[in-house]
Amino acid sequence: MSGKVADKLPWQKGGYGGGALKLLVITYWDQGDPLVVNYTLPYLRQILGILPRGSRIHLVTLDKEQRKGSTIDGEAGILHHSFPYRPFGMRGMVALPSLVMALRGIVEKHRIDVVHAWCTPAGMLGYLVSVLSRRPLVVDSYEPHAEAMVENGTWRKGGVAFRILFLFERLQTRRAAAVVAAASGMREYAKQRYGMVPQHFYVKPACVDLARFAAQRNGEGGASRPPGLQGKLVAVYAGKFGGIYLGQEVFDLFRAARDHWGEKFHVLLLTSHTAEELAPYMLGAGLPPGMFTVQWAKPQEVPEFLAMADWAITPVKPVPTKRFCTPIKDGEYWAAGLPVMITPGISDDSDLIASHAIGSVIHTLDRAGYEQAVHDMDQVLKNEDRPQLQARIRAIAERYRSFRIAEQVYRDLYGAAG
Repeated sequence: MSGKVADKLPWQKGGYGGGALKLLVITYWDQGDPLVVNYTLPYLRQILGILPRGSRIHLVTLDKEQRKGSTIDGEAGILHHSFPYRPFGMRGMVALPSLVMALRGIVEKHRIDVVHAWCTPAGMLGYLVSVLSRRPLVVDSYEPHAEAMVENGTWRKGGVAFRILFLFERLQTRRAAAVVAAASGMREYAKQRYGMVPQHFYVKPACVDLARFAAQRNGEGGASRPPGLQGKLVAVYAGKFGGIYLGQEVFDLFRAARDHWGEKFHVLLLTSHTAEELAPYMLGAGLPPGMFTVQWAKPQEVPEFLAMADWAITPVKPVPTKRFCTPIKDGEYWAAGLPVMITPGISDDSDLIASHAIGSVIHTLDRAGYEQAVHDMDQVLKNEDRPQLQARIRAIAERYRSFRIAEQVYRDLYGAAG
């Protein structure tokens, strides 16, 4: 970043002078959501390490249930503010004014210097609070949400929710002192769809704490597996079905994998769905429930479960706006040394997987496409010994998903300007 005053961010123009900064970080997620635990909090710890001594971060979560205690208690320098969650739509709009005024109250009471919103739904709240309190706005994980919800079939193009959020995405873009995008292509999207690109535009993919994931794994049939998975070829998926993710298509793909590998093939699903909820998908694909292990895993348990697998899948619906989003799970899979099967056009990840031969791409959502993706994955698993493949994939995680990338972004954003 240039040392010119015009190029500095508002909180940098006078220099820190040793003064502390106070940030209001707004999310639209529950405090126990992996997006808070694994995705937001690690970055906030990084930011605190960069800010001057005595700085504080006030974290806002929208919680679906009341809890006696906060899961964020004990985080040094991070103060937690919990509010009830309301779905984005009419109910959310009715509750919006009181929530915004409550957040403005936090700004005034704690003398907040910067409003830092995570993703554009929270950015809508951040925009309103920023305007009312006259504080600068930062939008992190800046990516399309309104059009993505239409593309995946959740919202209608002319619906109220779409029109409101898309309007606020444009307003956020115009007001933001800085944005932190998940993919470089978001610059062109902002120019075309929102009519401008913020001057301070940073790119930070969904980074991963590589230290949480084992650099070396035991491989197929290894001792780290429970007896039921010994000798199996295990595919793992950590996530949900429906919404931005495929549903029946994933199980139809597993059908092709079962036909290819036979009874040796097993699927480990780390999901909030129950086996009963997933039974119709299994039945629709003609698959026996016994070939699935359905397990809810706490965020801190995910590395241990990934170490049991041979390959992983990222079944994001391949809609146009997903070019500008970066799945967190890919970084976690790579950190665990797992080759990944993915849909096309997902951030830069689909191209990385294809060009580095560290997985396979599902080019078409039909039987022929599934068979080809399974065949390509089989070749990846056969072409080199497992430790060598794992080391190659781990190197991709270190290059493209290391927290070092995020640290540099946040140093540019919140470090003292020269």
